[in-house]
Amino acid sequence: MTEKAMKYLSLLIFMLLPATIAWSQEDTIPTIKYSGNTRSAAMKLSTSLEKDSSDRKIAFDYLILAKELMKQGEYVKAELYLNNASKLYQKLNDKEQLAYVNRELAKVKEAQNKLRDAISNYSEAVKLSQNKQVQELNINDVKRLKNKSNPVVQATYIQRNIDILNADEDKEERAVAYQQMAEVNMKMNNQQAAISNLESALEDVKDKPVETIKVKREIATAYAADKKMEAAAASLLQSYELALKEGHTIEAKKSLEQLAAQYQKMNKPQKALDLYKDFMSQLEPMVKADSTLIDSRFFEVHEKRIAQLEKERVLKDELIRKQNKFNSFLLGSIVLILICMAFILRAWYSIRRKNKKIALQSLRREMNPHFIFNSLNSVNQFIARNDELAANKYLSSYSRLMRNTLENSNKDFTPLATELEQLKEYLELEHMRFQDKFTYQIQIDESFDMEAILIPNMLIQPQLENAIWHGLRYKENSGLLTLTIRKKASSLSVVIEDNGIGLTKSRELKTKHQREHHSRGLTNTYERIHLLNSLYNCHITIDITEKTGNESGVIVTFHFPIQHKK
Repeated sequence: MTEKAMKYLSLLIFMLLPATIAWSQEDTIPTIKYSGNTRSAAMKLSTSLEKDSSDRKIAFDYLILAKELMKQGEYVKAELYLNNASKLYQKLNDKEQLAYVNRELAKVKEAQNKLRDAISNYSEAVKLSQNKQVQELNINDVKRLKNKSNPVVQATYIQRNIDILNADEDKEERAVAYQQMAEVNMKMNNQQAAISNLESALEDVKDKPVETIKVKREIATAYAADKKMEAAAASLLQSYELALKEGHTIEAKKSLEQLAAQYQKMNKPQKALDLYKDFMSQLEPMVKADSTLIDSRFFEVHEKRIAQLEKERVLKDELIRKQNKFNSFLLGSIVLILICMAFILRAWYSIRRKNKKIALQSLRREMNPHFIFNSLNSVNQFIARNDELAANKYLSSYSRLMRNTLENSNKDFTPLATELEQLKEYLELEHMRFQDKFTYQIQIDESFDMEAILIPNMLIQPQLENAIWHGLRYKENSGLLTLTIRKKASSLSVVIEDNGIGLTKSRELKTKHQREHHSRGLTNTYERIHLLNSLYNCHITIDITEKTGNESGVIVTFHFPIQHKK
C-alpha cells in the first residue's frame, strides 16, 4: 500500500469516527447510563448550585470539574472553573486551598503557553501556602519557567521537585515532574535519559489507563528520536492495545495514527493496513462501550445549566449583600442613636449631679449665717458686760471654727476626726454662751481610726444647735447634752441626746417665726440627707425621738455607712 493510500484511510477514519460516536450515543442514550467522570462532576456541580450548598462544597465541585477537564485537554473551560473556585476560596479566606487552585491554574496556563500568567500563579501559590514543601515546589516551577531557554538550569529545578515529591509520595505530581524532565532531556538530545524518566512516570501512573496510554506514546517518540524504531513501534502497539482493552476510542485513534506512521517509516505498510482494518471492525462496539466519551450535547446542556445557576447565585448574593448593607446601615444608625442617647443621658446625669452638688452646697451654707448671727450677738453681750477676756476667748474659738468650716465648706465628706474637732469647738462656744443652761459630754468608741473614716460635713452640728437653742436653754435648771459615736458592724451610729424641755413644749413656747425657722432647719437636714443618698448611694438615715414619761428631751440618731478615705 502506498503512502498516499494510507493517508486516505487515515482521513476516512477521522471522518467516520465522529459520526460513529454520534450515532452510537443516539442509539444508546435510552438504555445505557453514562458513567464519564466529567459528566459526573458537572452533575454534582449543578446539584450543588441548585441546592444552594455551602461555598466550600461548590468551590470543591468547581475544582473537581476543572481537574477532569484538564485531563481531556479542555484548558479554557478548566481555567474558567478554577477561577470560580478561587473566588469562593478567597471569600472563605482558605489560603491553603487558594494555593492549590493557583498551582492548578498555573498548570492550565502553562499548557496554553501563557507562561507569564503561569509564573504569576505559581508565585501567588508560594505567598498563600504555609506548607514548606508546597512553597518549594512552586518556587522551583517559577524558576523552571523563567529559564525556559536553558534546559540545563530547568533540569536542576525539576530534579529538586522530584526529590521533594519522592519524600512526599505524591505520584500524580511526580509523574508530571518526570514528564517535564523527559521533555528537557529531549531538548538536550539525551533520549536515553528521557526514556528513563518516562518509565519512572509510567510506574507512577500504572493504575491510570489514560495516563499510561499517553506516557507510552511519549516513550515511543523518545525511542524514535533515538533511532530505535522497533522499540518505538512496540511501545505504540502497547499503547494502542491498552486503549482498545480499556475502551478509550479517542486515545486508540491517536495511538493508531502514530503507530501507522511508525510502520510506514519502517517500510511495513501491510501492518499499518491490518491495524486500520482491525480498528474499523471494532469501532462501533468500542464507541458504544466507551464510558470516557463525553456527550457534547449533554455536557453543553449542563454547562448552560451551570451558567444559569451561577447567574442566579450571583443575583442572590447581590440581594443578600444589599440586605446586609441595609442591615448594617440600620444597625449602625441604631448604634449611633444609642451612643448619642448615652452621651445625652451622661450629660443629663452629669448636669443633674452637678445641680445636686450645688444644691447640697447651698443647703450646707444656709446653716452658717444663722450661726454667725448668733455668735456675733454673743460677742456683743460679752462686750456689753465689759467681759473682755471672755469676748477674746470666744472670738478666738469662733475664728478657729469658722476657718475650719470655710476650709471644708466645698467638701461633701470630711474625716470624722476633723468633724469631731469642729463639733467640740462649736459646743465649747455655745457652752461659753449658756454656761448656766447645760453641760455636755462626748462619748467615742476609740476602737477605730477616726482619720480614715469619712462622714458628711456639717450634718451633725445643726442637731446640736437645735438641742441647745430649742431644748436646753429653756430649761429652768442646768441640762445635759450627750454626743455618742459608736461603730456598729458596717455603719457608724451618732446619737445626740438632751434632757431639755422636749419638742412639744418647745413648739408651744416658740413664736410663729421661730417655728418656721426650726422647721426650715429640719427640712434642710432631710434634703441634705436625700441629696447625699442620691449622689453617693450611701443610705444615711436620721431618727428624731421625743422622750416620754417622767423624762423630757429629744434623742436624735444618725446612721452613716462607713466610708474610708481613698
